[in-house]
Amino acid sequence: MLMTRLQQELAALEQAGLRRRRRVVTGPCGPLQQLTGAEQPRLSFCSNDYLGLAGHPVLAEALAEGAQRWGVGSGASHLVSGHSQVHEDVEQGFARWQSAHIPQAAGLLFCSGFMANMALMTALGDGQTTIFSDKLNHASLIDGARLADADVRRYMHGDLAQLERLLQRCNTPQRLIVTDAVFSMDGDLADLPALLRMAEQYDAWLVVDDAHGLGVLGAHGHGSLEHFGLHSERLVWMGTLSKAMGVSGAVVVAHATIIDWLVQRARPYIYTTGMSPALAQALLASMELVESQEGAARRQHLQQLIARLRAGLSALVQQHPHWSLPDSVTAIQPLVVGSNEDALRLSATLEQVGVWVPAIRPPTVPAGTARLRFTLSAAHTQAQLDQLLAVLDTLEKITS
Repeated sequence: MLMTRLQQELAALEQAGLRRRRRVVTGPCGPLQQLTGAEQPRLSFCSNDYLGLAGHPVLAEALAEGAQRWGVGSGASHLVSGHSQVHEDVEQGFARWQSAHIPQAAGLLFCSGFMANMALMTALGDGQTTIFSDKLNHASLIDGARLADADVRRYMHGDLAQLERLLQRCNTPQRLIVTDAVFSMDGDLADLPALLRMAEQYDAWLVVDDAHGLGVLGAHGHGSLEHFGLHSERLVWMGTLSKAMGVSGAVVVAHATIIDWLVQRARPYIYTTGMSPALAQALLASMELVESQEGAARRQHLQQLIARLRAGLSALVQQHPHWSLPDSVTAIQPLVVGSNEDALRLSATLEQVGVWVPAIRPPTVPAGTARLRFTLSAAHTQAQLDQLLAVLDTLEKITS
């Protein structure tokens, strides 16, 4: 019986320390988060709001203005009547951002990064295609590849030698190399220059998921392509708009021919109601902020916080040789502790003293690599980071 089986499997997840639970937040996204049932707000180090724009008053004002001008809902899919001028403006804006890196760049908006990646994999991954996917890619890329008609080959994380061997043996006429730019659980960067050289050598396309790089990487916050100074017709770039951009949705930028093909064949685009035009208005404000002097100052402040947090976590790891701190220069700083039980215990210990850092466990990460995933925001103050470091010093004494 279905109910009995599900109850048994839920109990097994509970026993293994893998059952997930949601927390209810009663205020806007920010460094201090009030949770239902908690007397005091928690100092949060777990959002992906890297530039601190999710609660920025300029974006809130733009959203309200957009709702007044365009309404709230789009009313239909982009291909029917749901594509407003403000959507067009956002797409053209992101195409401009990436025009230095992708010839004849055009953009296409989606309601989420998951939908964008599903669209890319299924529309480009036909029966004449092989998809080469890094094993630590985001679930949306993995699931999209599973649904595609393409042959799928996964290579070990960052193992370019294995990838090259797979490319050398590939007989299909079309090839897609697919990778995260910043890997969401380890915070490390893909070697995009080397991957692009390989794509050019083996007549492949390079699909880059820049969810955690957009807004943060590059001199102007345009993301990983700007960070590495890449330029090629073979690049297909996806940026998530719910992280550093502070809003919601996603955008794909590629050569105009690729974008036209997505419009014709990407089912997650064709059969979905268009993004709220009010959100698109907020995105225009976010893009302006990211490129402004304020955006540059926020990125600089974030880099200072990253360096200071890494120093504190490194000292903690020295006291616990079985823990590790992956090599990351990004706002994602994971403390890998190993067992689910240890990760849950450390997370609970931190919350008891007012710090919110959820435990990340399988299947989100491989078995035996449960962790605390600290994420920083430009909205964090130096004093708040010092508070976290003081708590970590206490944690070191508790767990020694």
